[in-house]
Amino acid sequence: MKKKWSILLCSLMMVGVLAACGNNNKAAEPSTTEPTTEATAPAATQGQYTDGAYYAEGDFDAKSGWKPYIVLTVKDGKIATADWNFVSSKGGPDKKTLDKAGKYGMKEIGKAQAEWYEQAALAEKFLIEKQDPAAITLNTEGKTDAISGVSIHVNDLATLAKKALDAGPAEPGTYKDGSYHAEADAFDATSGWKSTTDLTVANGKIIYAFFSGVNEAGEDKQANSIEGKYGMKANGGSVAEWHEEAQAAQAFLIEKQDPAAITMNAEGKTDAISGVTIHVSDFVTLSQKALEAAK
Repeated sequence: MKKKWSILLCSLMMVGVLAACGNNNKAAEPSTTEPTTEATAPAATQGQYTDGAYYAEGDFDAKSGWKPYIVLTVKDGKIATADWNFVSSKGGPDKKTLDKAGKYGMKEIGKAQAEWYEQAALAEKFLIEKQDPAAITLNTEGKTDAISGVSIHVNDLATLAKKALDAGPAEPGTYKDGSYHAEADAFDATSGWKSTTDLTVANGKIIYAFFSGVNEAGEDKQANSIEGKYGMKANGGSVAEWHEEAQAAQAFLIEKQDPAAITMNAEGKTDAISGVTIHVSDFVTLSQKALEAAK
């Protein structure tokens, strides 16, 4: 009997030792809980846009004849400069240049509180400050209450800024931005017209060209042709009117970005532009003359 109790007692002692060993091994296992760390401050905002130049343009308005465009520059990820402007289907300088010369007259004619170019500058400044075209909230007229002192339509600014930023950086050209004009020295003794050319450069590229002329009565050649007074089809048997061919030459220059691309024969005509039979020598010469100031 004593022998059985001795065996039982030894067995219980062995179980206790094994249990203790098992508990010690479990305590030695590494914890699977992730270590906690203190929250670190977020990195400073670097800006959301890729550095470079951005460009977008709209369409000519059927009523006003103005076509909007915008050039933005981004530095360190943020919009650094904004140039919102317009060109006219009737020729002449861009809207800002025209306005600064006192020829738009929004204060005098429209009794506005500030000239158009002054209000445009406030809108551009607001865009740079907010860094988001969506911050320019618009009403149904395309105007905004978000920018103090701005009563002009700013829908084109908001729309084109977004369009330019969505498209990404645009490769700039080699010319200096601005409006450029050149005209012949005198009226042509035969035709009575004095040739004129207007060019606008934005983001270093020719974005607008207007080839026309003026007579001693002050009439514009393209406008004269559009109104049917020039009559190149009716009187000369041409397949197109003078203004249509002039506009084809304009489009070709914008595409090629170089007046020298319009090759000519001895008569001053070209085979380089399909459908253009008019003399383009003045257009080439005056475009080159105008661009001298853009280099």
